[in-house]
Amino acid sequence: MGIVPIKEALQQAGDANLDLVNISPNAAPPVCRIMDYGKYRYDQQKKEKDAKKKQKTTEVKELRLGIFTEEHDLDTKAVLAAKFLEGGDKVKISMRFRGREMGYVNKGRENMLKFCDMVKDLGRIEKQPILEGRNMSMIIAPKTEKEKEKEAKAARQKAKENGETQAAQQ
Repeated sequence: MGIVPIKEALQQAGDANLDLVNISPNAAPPVCRIMDYGKYRYDQQKKEKDAKKKQKTTEVKELRLGIFTEEHDLDTKAVLAAKFLEGGDKVKISMRFRGREMGYVNKGRENMLKFCDMVKDLGRIEKQPILEGRNMSMIIAPKTEKEKEKEAKAARQKAKENGETQAAQQ
């Protein structure tokens, strides 16, 4: 509408049965819009609500391992960790050393890294195993789509190279 005096703008808004909303008061001259402000606020709240619904909050799920946890038990926990990682959650692997177990810290670290190798297809190490007092912990985060695509591309490239090498040998 261009530059209009305030009284005339208020009159136009009243005639249209709408509100005169000051969009940018610091501009010279101030910028206003004639609109239904209640409807505008309702639409904004609805958009915010929809955005919150679509957001995925990542939780940190915790799994506890022992120093001498056997292979089958590690497999069972790896399946559970894989389920968490597929759901988009991070997994914290923790291990508590009691009494004389402090002499086997390296064995515990090896056990954690072996566990990590079991779920390497779905997750990556976000925090390496660190000993804090009597507890050792590490965090595994789910792989992003980009990382998965990159690995698939590398695997295809490797297969292609192997195919060329085999053809050359024949």
